Amino acid sequence: MEIFYFIAAFLLIKRLQKSLKTSFLLYPKWKTMLITASWLVIVIYVVTMIFASNLTSSEDAVKDLVGSALLFGLIYFANKEPDFESQRVYLYANIPLAIVGFVTAIAEFIAPVFASGQENYIALAIIAAFFWIFGRWATTKKQSEELRISAERKAELEVLVQERTLELQKQKDELQDTLQELKTTQAQLIQSEKMASLGELTAGIAHEIQNPLNFVNNFSEVTAELVDEMELELNKGDKEEAIAIASDIKQNLEKIMHHGKRADGIVKGMLQHSRASSNVKEPTDINKLADEYLRLAYHGLRAKDKSFNADLVTHFAEGLPAANMVPQDIGRVLLNLFNNGFYAVKEKQKTAGPDYKPAIEVTTSSKGKSIEIIVKDNGVGIPDEIKEKILQPFFTTKPTGEGTGLGLSLSYDIVVKAHSGKIDVKSKPGEGSEFKINIPV
Repeated sequence: MEIFYFIAAFLLIKRLQKSLKTSFLLYPKWKTMLITASWLVIVIYVVTMIFASNLTSSEDAVKDLVGSALLFGLIYFANKEPDFESQRVYLYANIPLAIVGFVTAIAEFIAPVFASGQENYIALAIIAAFFWIFGRWATTKKQSEELRISAERKAELEVLVQERTLELQKQKDELQDTLQELKTTQAQLIQSEKMASLGELTAGIAHEIQNPLNFVNNFSEVTAELVDEMELELNKGDKEEAIAIASDIKQNLEKIMHHGKRADGIVKGMLQHSRASSNVKEPTDINKLADEYLRLAYHGLRAKDKSFNADLVTHFAEGLPAANMVPQDIGRVLLNLFNNGFYAVKEKQKTAGPDYKPAIEVTTSSKGKSIEIIVKDNGVGIPDEIKEKILQPFFTTKPTGEGTGLGLSLSYDIVVKAHSGKIDVKSKPGEGSEFKINIPV
């Protein structure tokens, strides 16, 4: 029965060799050594058989001792090497067989008669230990197969996850590109809306600038005549009259300066309106801002339609504190509300009777820690079913080509998001609309 030890040792080496074949790093390292060990087991078996056959006694004991020692040595060596850690279960399965062989050899040396009488039991123990090895081998083989399938499935899942990750990254990049395009388009639309509103103001600006320029021209002509008169009086030696004329010239120059500054202020205001907002808030006189944009919007509309007239009613509260705001942005809000109000009253004028008088009313007041601005018209009003939509982007009640649908949406963003304020709408169809703005001081 001693052959079972050598067979187990040989199969153990082959098992270790097979387990490393899938590793490109470990297999070359152990290949030569394991092949040599396989042949060495065969040589040791042959030498042991020859040597033991020449003995007069303890022949079986020597064979059992050499076989079990060889198997023990292989188990001990393989167990120490981390490279064979995956085969530990199979290694340990060989220990019972090695123990049976070692105990049998000791018994045959010490008590050969007793050992001879227990040959059947010893053979049964050897066969059982050998079959235990095969049982464990079958179990570990099944487990290895399950691990292999699991590893393959894991690899497939990793590939799928990697593909999905790349797909999601691609979608993310596409969405980011789309978002950037939308932001660019939004910025272009906002700038287009600003320039469109500036275009509507062109005629009003021209009218507003014309007044101070007329004053400048008139006072300049009068001043030139006064200078001539002062020269004559000086030539006559009438010093008192020359001084009086000089006083008139000074007054004229002050008026020229006043109206020049007025024109300069209008130009600067329009430049601020046209350029991109700096988002820098500064103390602003809301009465002055509202009055300026109201007249600009009105004269701009009248430049297009000389027959149009409307009452401009203002109720500006005195002593209002300067509100901390971005003036060009709030100016755009007011301009948009005024233009919408003039559009509404003009549309109603087309169908109303001769007694109808278009009117735009602007009211400012202080409400605690905020300033309230109310823009009211007596135009066509807003139908109830669309009142909730008028602050949405691209929604407009005007015919195609007359409105972008961005004016009120931008106004909402400026008041609510940029200035932490509120904007409310009240309207009755056929009677008019009221926009109420609250901006924190």
